[in-house]
Amino acid sequence: MKIRIRNLRLGLEENENRLKHLAAGRLGVKPASLRNWSIARKAVDARRQKVVLVYTVDVELSSRADLDLAVLASPEVSIIQDRLPVKLREGEETLRYSPVIVGSGPAGLFCALGLARYGYRPVVIERGREVRKRAKDVEEFWQNGVLNPESNVQFGEGGAGTFSDGKLITRIGDERVDKVLETFVNFGAPEEIRYLKKPHIGTDRLRKVVEGMRRQILEWGGEVYFGARLTDIDWAAGRVRGITVNHRVKVPCSVLVLATGNGARDVYRLLADRNISLVPKGFAVGVRVEHAQALIDTIQYGQWAGHPRLGPADYHLTYQDRETGRSLYTFCMCPGGYVIAAASEPETVVTNGMSYYDRDSGVANSALVVTVAPSDWDGTSLGGVSFQEEVERKAFAAGRGGYQAPAQLLEDFLAGRRSSELPNGRVTYKPGVTPANLWEVLPLELARVLQKGITEFGRKMKGFIDPAAVLTGVETRTSAPVRIERGPDYSSVSVRGLYPCGEGAGYAGGIVSSAVDGLRVAETIITTYKKPLDKITLEANHGIIDARSL
Repeated sequence: MKIRIRNLRLGLEENENRLKHLAAGRLGVKPASLRNWSIARKAVDARRQKVVLVYTVDVELSSRADLDLAVLASPEVSIIQDRLPVKLREGEETLRYSPVIVGSGPAGLFCALGLARYGYRPVVIERGREVRKRAKDVEEFWQNGVLNPESNVQFGEGGAGTFSDGKLITRIGDERVDKVLETFVNFGAPEEIRYLKKPHIGTDRLRKVVEGMRRQILEWGGEVYFGARLTDIDWAAGRVRGITVNHRVKVPCSVLVLATGNGARDVYRLLADRNISLVPKGFAVGVRVEHAQALIDTIQYGQWAGHPRLGPADYHLTYQDRETGRSLYTFCMCPGGYVIAAASEPETVVTNGMSYYDRDSGVANSALVVTVAPSDWDGTSLGGVSFQEEVERKAFAAGRGGYQAPAQLLEDFLAGRRSSELPNGRVTYKPGVTPANLWEVLPLELARVLQKGITEFGRKMKGFIDPAAVLTGVETRTSAPVRIERGPDYSSVSVRGLYPCGEGAGYAGGIVSSAVDGLRVAETIITTYKKPLDKITLEANHGIIDARSL
């Protein structure tokens, strides 16, 4: 019998081996009665005066007779029901050509893995470069301000999440989440992501995971191409017929998965031009705030700050503005991380947060973002894209060129005055920052909500309004400003065979939920269609690079 036991608590100095004895005590059996035990969940509880570690543990009893079944009445004890792997049943519709997947972020990669595992020989096209060359392009941008519009933080193998904290936190209750985490571990992610409450991989390890996933897709019969940008979609009579890559290469297909991420604004415009249904969607806009990590550790953990079993502390704060109805919230908080330049278009400034696995920069950063809605523009489907672009261009101008970002001391922002200088060692953004007044960059109403919300955060989290804290702008790519409408079968409501997928399509919000959506779409394709009759192979010309040649 396998049993899950929740809310087992250890002090910071207690060894995890004690969990076996705590679990046995909770069940009223001897420790020797536990054949196996493992950690299913681990979290930090810093809400009380003493910081403790809270565990969920799975155990297997050597004999069911040892257990008093009355124990199972406790809400913290439950029997684990074994789940048999589900074998998908191949569909009945004829599929002439291999499914084509546009984009190699988590949605595209997991969709491709799912299809390749079942022999559907998917073709993945990615406008950017493979992850190692992409990393060099990104570093050149950060160091020297030289932007490659096709290979950057937004575009390239692994998607935007590759240059992030690699957070795997999700609130979706989908059984595929475990499958996603297991896949990451199989390709080199740390085992702990299976059970930590707030797991992360880190950009350094995530890059290696992405490479491993690509190699597996190829081994299972798929194709992967870089430098291959979707430039047109051919459809007629309500059905996809093919696509054009790099304006010249015609690719036939009847199943097309769009997993392009929320930075591919040209794809949104292409869909609008081809009369494929889009609806405007709310998102959030704001700035990045940086504090000394040691300060955040002390605020959150008090005298236990810096304890090796805790690691760098994070936080999550929210504020609801009654006057405007807008929310301010922290987003993508990166302990021990960096604020990074994440622009993908010339003469724009976009920020994001990133950290390595060790989270050892000594600086904590988080987005502080205010909600916006279609009512903030003209309500058109692409109005949110224009809203983002306008703010990003203002940030570029305020940074005075070279992709420098406008930055301001947090206290100066609250007082509405321009910063004249910034503290050394606290601002991590590269290529660099320019002291500025972010009130001149953000829309006035958003800046006011940000001001009120930060003041409230200072009351909730004593020390948040630190004299050395810095704001860097702007954060605009929190989520897609558009939703590509799809039906219950995951296919576009306008074109059959077109599958909008992941965060860029408006159906996910982060690495794990995007990966889960990719799996859902793959399962739908498998259960709808037979295996493809013909495998598509693109010629390695017109800038297209076959991943097998790397």
